[in-house]
Amino acid sequence: MELKGRKQERSEGREGAKGKMTLSLALVALISAFGSSFQYGYNVSVINSPAPYMQDFYNQTYLDRTGAPMNSGFQTLLWSLTVSMFPLGGLFGSLMVWPMVNNCGRKGTLLINNLFSIAAAILMGTSELAKTFEVIIFSRVIMGIFAGLASNVVPMFLGEMSPKNLRGAIGVVPQLFITIGILAAQILGLNNILGNAKGKALAQDFSVGCTGEDFSELVSRVLAAGWPVLLGLTGIPSLIQLLTLPFFPESPRYLLIQKGNEEQARKALQRLRGCEDVNDEIKEMYQEDRSEKEEGQFSVLSLCTFRGLRWQLISIIVMMMGQQLSGVNGVFYYADRIFESAGVDSGSIQYVTVSIGAINVVMTLLAVFIVESLGRRILLLAGFVLCSASCAVLTLALNLQTTIFWMSYLSIACVILYIVGHAIGPSPIPAVMITEMFLQSSRPAAFMVGGSVHWLSNFTVGLLFLYMEAGLGPYSFLIFCAICLATMLYIFFIVPETKNKTFMEINRIMAKRNKVEIQEAEEELKGSYPPGKQEEKKVLSSSE
Repeated sequence: MELKGRKQERSEGREGAKGKMTLSLALVALISAFGSSFQYGYNVSVINSPAPYMQDFYNQTYLDRTGAPMNSGFQTLLWSLTVSMFPLGGLFGSLMVWPMVNNCGRKGTLLINNLFSIAAAILMGTSELAKTFEVIIFSRVIMGIFAGLASNVVPMFLGEMSPKNLRGAIGVVPQLFITIGILAAQILGLNNILGNAKGKALAQDFSVGCTGEDFSELVSRVLAAGWPVLLGLTGIPSLIQLLTLPFFPESPRYLLIQKGNEEQARKALQRLRGCEDVNDEIKEMYQEDRSEKEEGQFSVLSLCTFRGLRWQLISIIVMMMGQQLSGVNGVFYYADRIFESAGVDSGSIQYVTVSIGAINVVMTLLAVFIVESLGRRILLLAGFVLCSASCAVLTLALNLQTTIFWMSYLSIACVILYIVGHAIGPSPIPAVMITEMFLQSSRPAAFMVGGSVHWLSNFTVGLLFLYMEAGLGPYSFLIFCAICLATMLYIFFIVPETKNKTFMEINRIMAKRNKVEIQEAEEELKGSYPPGKQEEKKVLSSSE
């Protein structure tokens, strides 16, 4: 009994070590999120502040070419294309997820994806010099493709590398960096930094404060470029990722289940977990591999027609639609208009927007720390309830702000409450759920479907919100309120809690809802290692 107790104690100690945040795991999460997810957020927000100056550039370029000023209708069309090409590119990027992650791997896809961002950054940064606005619109498509791939591959990559007790927290990290990217674009886009025609004020201030004349002159010239530099900065995180990510391992699940290379998968796990004994995770991967062998790799078509994954597929579609159609991008794309209609002074609007971005970062950071203790369901339900309530009250406040003076303050409070609600659940959790609700063979196709729904919904809101606002006024937020409420009800009745469960355990829970049986006999579970590996496992066990 004493020997058995010691053995159990040793086993529990190893299990605890596996669940710790190691330096390698933390670094790969930070590099992946900064090099990819950060830029998604940055490019969502980067064109908001310099919009008037960019439109002046469009008009001036057209005037120089034709000798006649651009009519307002054509200018509106060009600017609408500039905004909407990003989510459209995101849809194209999502459609590339399945073939790229299966053929190039998760890490390989992220490295290749950096080339899109660097190319777009160079094109946008030199657009004013080349006197071409078409290049900006084209570059927004390329950046959208980058963001479409990044928004799907980073959660997949990190979810497959994380131990089950940290999978939720690490899965929220990409969304945290998206919010940091939004905030960085809002700060750099301030009128007295880079969100202006030439940025000369900041350049002159910097020049006065520097002691090295050559360095001062160089920085002054860079800052004097204004908004082209603001757009071109997006290539720096990609360059950093391109230089650093190759030194970190590929997803162990990809290496073992899809490439069949246990040696590399074991080495990757040992490095990520900081310990030599990773046999339990290797065994769990073999169980997953064995349970999937009959189906093989899922394409999008086979995923949509396979009964055993029906409710998982419906759930990710509902959550992704709810995430975007809840109006979050309507709030961010047109935050300035909301504050202006609420009576905020026009000179202060950009600073209020920055403060909202900071709240978004803080609340998403909070989600990183509470997702493993409270669980995914609670955060999703609480988030959608807060979003629904804030949309309803915002409608009332905007309608009454002309007759009751404090209603303008209430409308700002509703926007803040909405951001808080979305940041703790609807924004970060759906991507985590896609990773957890699907096994290795179906995960790429699931991310492709979820990503496509995400970007289509994003594009739809960006395209239709102004028309909704023109036709319905403040009542447009009632539509978002209804969508939040419907999504919350679906999650309450259908979506299970996945906290601290292995992929196989979650698969068994969903199999009951799908009314299918997982063909997994007890003998198969014991013999999860291939025949050649079972002897090795016995030797390892006896040596303990």
